[in-house]
Amino acid sequence: MSPQEGRGAREARAGTRGRKRAARRAVGLSFVAALSALAGMTDAIGFLAAGQFVSFMSGNTTQLAIALAAGDGRVVALLAATLCLYVLGNAFGIVALRLLGGRQPALLTLLALPLATAALLPGPGGAPLAIFCAVLSMGLVNAAVERIDGHAFGITYVTGALSRFGRGLGRRMLGESSRAFVLDLVPFAGMMAGAVAGAAASSARGREALLLPAGLALGLAVASAFIPRGWRRRYVGLPRPRRTKRPPAR
Repeated sequence: MSPQEGRGAREARAGTRGRKRAARRAVGLSFVAALSALAGMTDAIGFLAAGQFVSFMSGNTTQLAIALAAGDGRVVALLAATLCLYVLGNAFGIVALRLLGGRQPALLTLLALPLATAALLPGPGGAPLAIFCAVLSMGLVNAAVERIDGHAFGITYVTGALSRFGRGLGRRMLGESSRAFVLDLVPFAGMMAGAVAGAAASSARGREALLLPAGLALGLAVASAFIPRGWRRRYVGLPRPRRTKRPPAR
């Protein structure tokens, strides 16, 4: 092979890698947007149905502090349980995903179960348990995607995304940063769109509208099954499986 042919082959391989990386990034960002929409939908429905956030723990922390100051024991217990369940949901999501070998389809199917349960619990008496189920699912969803090409994402906490966007914008104004900070608008836009859809569904169906994010979770489970497994492992930060070395032939 001549030097010119070798250079051409290397450029072709580099172009292929670049296109593959761009495709992996586009699919990952679409996945982040869809999961954020699911979270926004669930949060809006939960808030309108019970007056409580199911994914916005900053708001719940403030409400907990106000309830503590007011001495409202019932609200304190409810919000404290909500915060604990959210943390446990995040922990369980990571453990489950590792045990499942990074298979998002299985995790998203698992996530749909508490959402469907919350939607179908009967009457006002089922509202607290429904909220707990929705909170657990919002903890689980954070494990579905953690980073895209090294850029970290939080599915249910838009405050952090907007903070990173603002800081990145400031660095860009000083000429110190790339334009990667714009990616932090993806979960914000997804959550906003999902919350609008959730509010509209809640006005028509009340708590039963939680079947909408449950259905979306199942749809995403099916869609994610078509994403190459190597890409999915990158999205959740799983290490590549080690290749076993064959023993030398005797």
